[in-house]
Amino acid sequence: MELIEQIWQGSGLYQLTLGQFVMICVGLGLLYLGIVRKFEPLLLVTIGFGGVLSNIPGVEIATGDGLLHLTYVVGIETGAFPLIIFMGVGALTDFGPLLANPKTLFLGAAAQFGIFATLLGALGLTSLGVMDFSVREAAAIAIIGGADGPTAIYVAGKLAPHLLGAIAVAAYSYMALVPLIQPPIMRALTTQKERAIEMVQLRTVSQTERIIFPLVLLLLVALLLPSAAPLLGMFCFGNLMRECGVVDRLSDTTQNALINIVTIFLGLAVGSKLSADQFLVPSTLGILLLGLVAFAIGTASGVLMGKLMNKFSSQPINPLIGAAGVSAVPMAARVANKVGLEANPHNFLLMHAMGPNVAGVIGSAIAAGIMIMFTG
Repeated sequence: MELIEQIWQGSGLYQLTLGQFVMICVGLGLLYLGIVRKFEPLLLVTIGFGGVLSNIPGVEIATGDGLLHLTYVVGIETGAFPLIIFMGVGALTDFGPLLANPKTLFLGAAAQFGIFATLLGALGLTSLGVMDFSVREAAAIAIIGGADGPTAIYVAGKLAPHLLGAIAVAAYSYMALVPLIQPPIMRALTTQKERAIEMVQLRTVSQTERIIFPLVLLLLVALLLPSAAPLLGMFCFGNLMRECGVVDRLSDTTQNALINIVTIFLGLAVGSKLSADQFLVPSTLGILLLGLVAFAIGTASGVLMGKLMNKFSSQPINPLIGAAGVSAVPMAARVANKVGLEANPHNFLLMHAMGPNVAGVIGSAIAAGIMIMFTG
């Protein structure tokens, strides 16, 4: 009996706390969203599994010298994983729609308003005693509004590493829920006539333009805002490999094997921070709510800018493409195209929406640099 009692007391079931049980359920919920609902499966499956594993009592893989903790230290604390993923995203990105219609840069910039509005809102609520976030924490939370997972993780790792788990889950959850969150906002801010606007065909962009653009973009941003250079630099390098045409093997590796390997360890490392003592705190609810507000404001700002540009543009601009200014590539562009087709079966907005979508990636990286510069 003593042996049985000893075995029972050494089991995970005996040591399991209520908080750990809740977080295991949260991890299983993320796995459900990724596997069954197919919401951002590449990240939610790995984050969910890491969360389950790190909350099993007696398992030290997420602490001390455990694999997940070491992965977190090497890949997240140093910022290496988000930067490598940004390089892969750059290699997968086509700047053609943006170069063909440079005006869409304004839509990507407008969509970043949600980040700064949420930063001010979080600080205001803190001053009123409703919430309790420092400037660094508020900046890390606000970046969720850019709907860019790697950027959110990078900024959180720099400014508020203790909030990384909640921020990462919020960022990727809202990215996955783009098809549910954005359409109601888009329909509420536009008329049927505006949603049915057809845009003219984009011009052909030369290879020379495609090669020069990432270099010019990097130099301009790096010289004006050095703190944004790491993120945008890796993004531009990945895109240069794609477009220059002389390093196809490197570009292919970056687009496939490298980004996939890093995604696995990034998700597991983030999942290791979903421990009950860090996640089950009042601030988590505030993070989730502020992240949703930031994302909604960003979507609305992009649409409103699209409406404004349509009034003053010589060529018609469908305001729906402004919603793609958040950098959830390419899902936000697909949503804009879908809502446009509902209003007009001949309205194909996908390539037009990719312009502000790519601009949103650039905008979120610049916003991250501003946050780090002024609060880091």
